[in-house]
Amino acid sequence: MDYNIGEKIKKLRKARKLTLQQVASETGFSPALISQIENNNVSPPIATLSKIAKFFDVKMGMFFDEDEVESKYEVVRSNERRVVSRVISKSGTGHGYTYEALSFRKRNKKMEPFLLTVCERAQEETLYSHEGEEFLLILEGKAELILEEERIALDAGDAVYFDSEVKHRLLARDDSGLRVLAVVTR
Repeated sequence: MDYNIGEKIKKLRKARKLTLQQVASETGFSPALISQIENNNVSPPIATLSKIAKFFDVKMGMFFDEDEVESKYEVVRSNERRVVSRVISKSGTGHGYTYEALSFRKRNKKMEPFLLTVCERAQEETLYSHEGEEFLLILEGKAELILEEERIALDAGDAVYFDSEVKHRLLARDDSGLRVLAVVTR
């Protein structure tokens, strides 16, 4: 299922009559990356999407929205999840990292739940930070969470809650497959 995140970002930018350069300098990303995201050449990681959403003052869920009527609850069947595979922009190679939006119809929600699947240990360890809080529950596999200078080993069943403004990165400790329930707030 493709929900055209790039197209939605481009619409927001054009509605505010902003250039790629203006969006880039305000968000801290390069104009080339913003352009790649807008053209759906790069699927932005959650941290990047969160910064872009904050800049445009929209909720992150808006990027996963279909235009539907607001309801008090939402049921997402396992076969209806929205899968976003992440691509590193530098090399353009696959990251072995996907996330599935577990809620995308409910508007104006305070939490964004995702299922992360990490197939391999990443070589690069860029740390991210964004507004809000994050909750991670390791469903299967072995994870390593970097919070600033600290490295925390996490195993299946372990959970961690942290302030997302702390620079962070979640890695697989090996290539055996890692599945994580991640809940992000703004």
